Amino acid sequence: RRPTSIKSSRKTTIKMTKRSGVYFIPCKINGSEMEFIFDTGASDITMSLTEATFLYKQGTLTDDDFIGTQQYQIANGEIEEGTVVKLKTVEIRNRTLYNVQASIVHNLQAPLLLGQSALNKFGKISIDYNNGEITFE
Repeated sequence: RRPTSIKSSRKTTIKMTKRSGVYFIPCKINGSEMEFIFDTGASDITMSLTEATFLYKQGTLTDDDFIGTQQYQIANGEIEEGTVVKLKTVEIRNRTLYNVQASIVHNLQAPLLLGQSALNKFGKISIDYNNGEITFE
């Protein structure tokens, strides 16, 4: 069984991009480069049907990765249903998490959110809003 994460012995600092008051960070999901919203309020990594379909067509998200469905509350308070999947890898620069739970939002326009199911596995994180950087320690 693979470990949940591989920690680097040194700090990793990543430049975030700010657009419309939201911070984005580059990630690789199952080897595919994507840009996620850094969202400490989100419980899971979430992605839309668009990204999930892309990963599925690439063969990096397979039938075996689908776990089931769950109800969740979106930011406006509404309850929606999503599909729960296991992502083989979530990479941020030199740090890799394995077998991370994520939710597929049944909406083509849903944003990519990097939530707590990944963030809490990275350990100590500090954010420098003045310089637009996030540091994983």
